[in-house]
Amino acid sequence: MTTLKTPTLGDVVDAFHELYPAHLAESWDASGLVAGRRSTPVERVNFAVDATVATAEEAAADSAGLLITHHPLLLRGANFLPDTDYKGAVLHTLIENRCGLLGAHTNADAAVDGVNEALAAALDLRDVEVLAEAKEQELDGAVRQVGLGRVGRLAQPLTLKELAEKLAEILPATAGGLRIAGDPRLSVERVALCGGAGDSLFDAVRAAGADVYITADLRHHPASELRERALIEGSGKPALIDCSHAASEWVWLAGAAQKLKDLLAQRGFAIDYKVSELNTDPWDFRVSTGEVEGSASTRY
Repeated sequence: MTTLKTPTLGDVVDAFHELYPAHLAESWDASGLVAGRRSTPVERVNFAVDATVATAEEAAADSAGLLITHHPLLLRGANFLPDTDYKGAVLHTLIENRCGLLGAHTNADAAVDGVNEALAAALDLRDVEVLAEAKEQELDGAVRQVGLGRVGRLAQPLTLKELAEKLAEILPATAGGLRIAGDPRLSVERVALCGGAGDSLFDAVRAAGADVYITADLRHHPASELRERALIEGSGKPALIDCSHAASEWVWLAGAAQKLKDLLAQRGFAIDYKVSELNTDPWDFRVSTGEVEGSASTRY
């Protein structure tokens, strides 16, 4: 029986980037190893959507050698990192406890079995395609077209309300819940999605003929314009489901952790992992302003 060895931080990072290649990241992104010595042994890896003081302290308490987050801590750079600053506090906590930090942002969004494919799989979408093709990824000797967002079809048509309820069961609880634009009775089958902020893909969503688009962080003007076009055209499609940014991406973490563990095992290494259940969505509670039957647009 082969005894598995403890990998170094470098071994773990290299394996992770084989699954979610760094070259798939957008040019503006800051994915990659933020802190850590590549020669340090790593027995445990923690996963979280965000590098916050809470997830850093959790990783330190768990004696993790690496914290992998979806969102890069230093996407917007910092000139000073004292422990009195949020980003400095995160880094000091991790470094002082010999824990590295790796961000996997748009490379994980685009990749095979990345954020968007995890969300599509959770919804049991069929015939899944890339929504906005950008790059190629080689995996297991085959080349796949990858990019931002995915589009596929449900196993059977659902009403918009039924799909929203199904999504609510999949995502972790957040204060904001889901916001939906469209007739709750609308029959939907072709679903486009983009974990995280996705209103930049509206043109691709329309071109794909999606009945509904699931994403996060929808702004008033782009969403309003998309819905007005759908109403003028008479189809009412695509409807919109706006969910928590963090929740839409949290779905990916468990699969990514297991894939990393399996790949390292193939290379003779053993790690333990933990997917953080800490809620990093920034909102704590909501207050209703009253019930509405729909926007002015849906009433005419």
